[in-house]
Amino acid sequence: MAAGRDAVRLDEQELAQFLADQMKVQVATIGADGAPHLTTLFYVLDDAGRITFWTYGASQKIANLRRDPRVSVLVEDGTDYFELRGVSITGTARLVEEYDAIRAIGARVMARMARGAELGELGDQVLDKQATKRVGVVIEPEHVASWDHRKMSALPGQK
Repeated sequence: MAAGRDAVRLDEQELAQFLADQMKVQVATIGADGAPHLTTLFYVLDDAGRITFWTYGASQKIANLRRDPRVSVLVEDGTDYFELRGVSITGTARLVEEYDAIRAIGARVMARMARGAELGELGDQVLDKQATKRVGVVIEPEHVASWDHRKMSALPGQK
């Protein structure tokens, strides 16, 4: 089975392109009782290619990360089995709490969500206000797993 996993793994360029093309990440943190807490957020990639997002400072995920910075994230795409693609990352969340850095993350997330539409002055006002309530999060990867089931059709004996 290892050969099968290797055959569908994304190479570095494919992985970077996949993460650049997607917009939403599922984020799992560890609750006080040890149970996973799962949410979905919009994200951007920082200059080092790490998943980065902002969220409310009073959110459960931030409370969890302050207590235990371990995190698992999932970015996925596809509907049918032979279309499934994804990247799963386990690592540590680094919190960003300086206003200008939070605002910069938020500006990039908002621009990405707007898909190129101009945010204008109103967008800047929203961004200024939101940045006072939010925390930035950078995922520091320790383990990355990826798959692209579209590659399976090229394997002997497959579809």
